[in-house]
Amino acid sequence: MSNQFLSIDAYLERIKYEGKTDVSYETLYGLHTSHTLNVPFENLDVYFKKPILLDRDSLFKKIVENKRGGYCFEMNGIFSFVLQELGFKVTNLLARGTMDGKTYFAKTHQVLMVEIGEKRWLADVGFGNDGITAPVLLEEGIDQQQFTHTFRLLKDPKFGYVLQNKVGDEYRYMYAFTLEECYPADYLMSNHFTATFPGSFFTTMKMCTMPTIKGRITLTDRNFKILENGQVSEKKLSSDAEFDEILKKYFGLDMDLIRKP
Repeated sequence: MSNQFLSIDAYLERIKYEGKTDVSYETLYGLHTSHTLNVPFENLDVYFKKPILLDRDSLFKKIVENKRGGYCFEMNGIFSFVLQELGFKVTNLLARGTMDGKTYFAKTHQVLMVEIGEKRWLADVGFGNDGITAPVLLEEGIDQQQFTHTFRLLKDPKFGYVLQNKVGDEYRYMYAFTLEECYPADYLMSNHFTATFPGSFFTTMKMCTMPTIKGRITLTDRNFKILENGQVSEKKLSSDAEFDEILKKYFGLDMDLIRKP
């Protein structure tokens, strides 16, 4: 199935998915987990001050043809296009980050609501650090296990649904979102701020991360961390060359190509 903008077959090959493509939870789950486990969350174009384009052609070229990753607007952007092409009912949303459930930041994180029958699901293939790997059912107060992580949703009277990640015996706040539909102009604004504001985390350091079935691998400017079955191993990097080597070995990204104008 394909059209002039987006080859579904090529996307499925990129995320190493060979399952069903009908409108069902099984398909949504398979696509979501395959995307998060095979396409790295990375900010390298932002760091090198390259434009972040969110149209279908640009996202397809970068993530599928050039086998790159991206950050939330790119990852969830292409995922939204793919799901809609397959016939899913998708509502594009914006979320606010929070660390304590009291202070909420600006709406700078794209997420999706996917409706299948009478059930609604949070889809998010582009959060990065400890983000969800599979869809989360939009129901309050229930633990939802995903490989080595557990998530739950609460409701806040002002900020809507609040996603939490369980670490040990405590829940840590991640972000909040309402179900108000957002549009390309909203993402244009949020993306521009996130990619260019001097205080934005994404402009100050290189990073690349991807979940695994047993944990997560994360590479930053001078550190490489592997989390596996709750055990952490870390390696301090001594040079850009070492960063480039790990980036290629573990994430399949070629820094020589990324650095090109």
